[in-house]
Amino acid sequence: MSRPQKRHRGHDDTLINTRQALLEAALELMSRDKSFDGISLREVTREVGITPGAFYRHFPDMNSLGLELVTSSFSTLRAMLITARATSIPEELIIRRSVETFIIYVRAHHRQFQFISREAYGGVATIRNAINNEFKQLETELTDDLARLVNNNNWTADDLQMLASLMIGSMIQIVSEQLMGRPNGEDDAALIQKAEKQLRLITLGANAWHSSDFQNAI
Repeated sequence: MSRPQKRHRGHDDTLINTRQALLEAALELMSRDKSFDGISLREVTREVGITPGAFYRHFPDMNSLGLELVTSSFSTLRAMLITARATSIPEELIIRRSVETFIIYVRAHHRQFQFISREAYGGVATIRNAINNEFKQLETELTDDLARLVNNNNWTADDLQMLASLMIGSMIQIVSEQLMGRPNGEDDAALIQKAEKQLRLITLGANAWHSSDFQNAI
């Protein structure tokens, strides 16, 4: 059997591949229980097999590499969640579909999720701020969909944003626990059920919420 012919890569292909390799190297180094500010440019380039000087053909500094990791990680998750919610399914299945999508994302991109969940609460300020801004964007996108799940006649836009934040925060916490130290024997079905129950509990409480009642109690 003849061997497949190798494709000759142009200069642009090589730059793109090396740039992606640097991103992957950073994720791999952080998966070894290191924070982003705990890895160095020299370590990343050594992982890829290029000189430190060659790094600057792709990124001006390590923070720029970290910011691209944030953008790429969230763009994948956002696209998956938008697709899940856009699919024509009964309203009562929207929460479960979103939970399943989140679990699938974590399974397929566990290093990216580990990076996001760890750096969101510490480390480099620019990376932390970028992650928090991405979370706010997720909340904004979820807010419109939530209007279909709660009795929002007495709800303000801020109320819906708050509910979106609670739901996303709940999912992050549950999946982070699963990712970092999951009990033996707990499979994905059990994890999905746990997350779905918690989100439904939040929405049940949301249906009884009235902003005016809270303002009058102050």
